[in-house]
Amino acid sequence: MNISKLEGVNMLKRKIYDELLAWKKRSNGQTAALIDGARRVGKSYIAELFAKQEYRSYIIIDFGNAPQDILDLFLYESANLDLFFAKLSVFYSTILYKRDSLIVFDEVQQFPRARQLIKYLVADGRYDFIETGSLIRLKKNIENIIIPSEEEHIEMFPLDFEEFLWAMGDEATAPLIRRCFETKSPLGQALHRKIMNDFRQYVLVGGMPQSVLAYLDGKNFAASDEAKRRILRLYREDVSKFAQGYEEKVYAVFDGIPGQLSKKEKKYTLSSLGKTARFRAYEDSFIWLNEAMVVNACFNATDPSVGLAPSADHAMQKCYMADTGLLVTHTFMDTAFTDNEFYRAILFDKLDINEGMVMENIVAQMLRRNGHRLYFYSRSDSENRENHMEIDFLITKGKKVSPVEVKSGNYRSHSSLDKFRKKFAAKIGTPYILYPKDVMEKDGVLHLPLYMAMFL
Repeated sequence: MNISKLEGVNMLKRKIYDELLAWKKRSNGQTAALIDGARRVGKSYIAELFAKQEYRSYIIIDFGNAPQDILDLFLYESANLDLFFAKLSVFYSTILYKRDSLIVFDEVQQFPRARQLIKYLVADGRYDFIETGSLIRLKKNIENIIIPSEEEHIEMFPLDFEEFLWAMGDEATAPLIRRCFETKSPLGQALHRKIMNDFRQYVLVGGMPQSVLAYLDGKNFAASDEAKRRILRLYREDVSKFAQGYEEKVYAVFDGIPGQLSKKEKKYTLSSLGKTARFRAYEDSFIWLNEAMVVNACFNATDPSVGLAPSADHAMQKCYMADTGLLVTHTFMDTAFTDNEFYRAILFDKLDINEGMVMENIVAQMLRRNGHRLYFYSRSDSENRENHMEIDFLITKGKKVSPVEVKSGNYRSHSSLDKFRKKFAAKIGTPYILYPKDVMEKDGVLHLPLYMAMFL
């Protein structure tokens, strides 16, 4: 990404830009790119930036605010593409150049008809197309249309830790962290302490662009917190619009996330929502939040020896927030920012066991950003304690399964990890412990600082 081309002072360098460059080169007009992500994650911004820098001209059609004339064009005049493009060009006062113009369908979920036309627009071959959308996977937003096979789906997530460091003006640290990760080398006390300090700021601010930009203006946690509150209020408005008929259940699941994650065993316990609550009644609520990319669902893989997805129990899940900064604010949404004890506890490394949920959440966020679907392992046996195991995360590396545990800096043992390694010895890859200290290899377990989760 050519930073010198960027305009303005509040630009955030995003890795998805390079994914779009790769799509443009690979596709050569034969597919459209669909950028899917949670609300306020930066989809419209990156699409417009890409359009400005990589094409001779571009048109952005915002279907959240498109005039009726444009909607009618899609509804009634798409059979004649020569006239269709000519009218678009005139309406937006933009000359379109064959193979050097981009048309962006922004918030395309609000007008599914435009998405269905992608098949024919791509086949025409004159221009490139990018679609952006939130809540794009919800049934309500794809009813009565045929999803075009000519779409390349690109997921967009909140800023990861490396992107946060870039926003802070630091492009040197992440490559060094990667080198130490690859060589399993400690960074040294002083450097590790500095990186952990930056990482704690990232945990609190999160990766939503509005929160990051607010924080960068004077390292202002209060401004960041207010930006996150606005996003959380927007999410609640989306629930009322797009989960009609079961919105109260979605609210209940969403509001219960901090309490569920604060428990030692972080599985979502439906009895907390009501003594008679059953998964079948709330299943659509979990699916809604996951498909809206508001949460990262993590399922219990009951038999890792046969694979993670095949053995997943979807009725037993942990429900992490997709952005940890939002979790921090969501936890104290009903109180003033100044009463949010997480900020003090995280900044001064004073987390207690319940507040440690934010570190497990950030690991879930980083693993998900790396393309992992999230799984954990849980087995209870009241008659034989030796069979009781809880592993925070399971990730696949080739044909092997690596258990990942998130620990505090002063943890004393990893009995579940030891039992898991013994039980599934033939399937086990490298076991990891993520904790607030420096790199260390001990007893066959690779201990990594929390921030190295971005390379797993």
